Amino acid sequence: MSPQTEVSYTGILQPLQAAVAEAGRLALSKFRSDLRTWNKANASPVSEADLAVDNFLRERLLAIDPSFGWLSEETADSPERLLKERLWIVDPIDGTRSFIAGREDWAVCAALVERGRPVAAVVELPATGESFAAIRGGGATKNGQKISVSKNADILSASIAWPAKLNQAVTSLGNLVAVPRIHSIAVRLSRVAAGEIDGALASANANDWDLAAPDLLVHEAGGKLTDAMGRMPVYNLAGKIHGALIAGGSELHPKLVSALAGSLE
Repeated sequence: MSPQTEVSYTGILQPLQAAVAEAGRLALSKFRSDLRTWNKANASPVSEADLAVDNFLRERLLAIDPSFGWLSEETADSPERLLKERLWIVDPIDGTRSFIAGREDWAVCAALVERGRPVAAVVELPATGESFAAIRGGGATKNGQKISVSKNADILSASIAWPAKLNQAVTSLGNLVAVPRIHSIAVRLSRVAAGEIDGALASANANDWDLAAPDLLVHEAGGKLTDAMGRMPVYNLAGKIHGALIAGGSELHPKLVSALAGSLE
């Protein structure tokens, strides 16, 4: 990567952080309130807060560079994005079910993706006052402090977070460490990046917007996020759905991949 490219990413990260922080405050103002909610066609929940944050971020982020494309959970998809070398991938509220239920494990996520991989990202946890950020080649931070993944490489003693759908697969590991359920994929992966848990799993059917921002956090913090074949996610393809994913430190991750191969769907 050339110094010029690094400078351009740094220049983008600062307004990205400012925009996501303000979007987080907007979401927080509607948290635990009398909120209008409904189900989308795919039966997933959405709230007026999701739409308000989506509209806010679309205006703010596209103003940074109008040439960038756009992909968000709450915006109608357009094939035009496939022609873009760079685009924003946004989840206005990752963990809408938690948001509606009044739980704190939800996040506002935004990433700039270049040629299929994230290069700048922010994951904001407004309810807990935590802000994660990363830039490709520049490391990852939490509330401005450098973070790194756990060095624990022992599967049996590792703290691993996973969705209920993967209970059977995780049982095969023999791991008995109890970790509170983390409903938001972005929060789960951010905890891995910060070394607060050792590893995390995501079940199949996560979308680009669930993953792009925390993906960069994990890798820039020294960890890995891949599918069960060891392949890193690629974003901004025609299909936005991903298979099951495994995240962890650089030593734990390959052990998890080997142990879970064939048992993840």
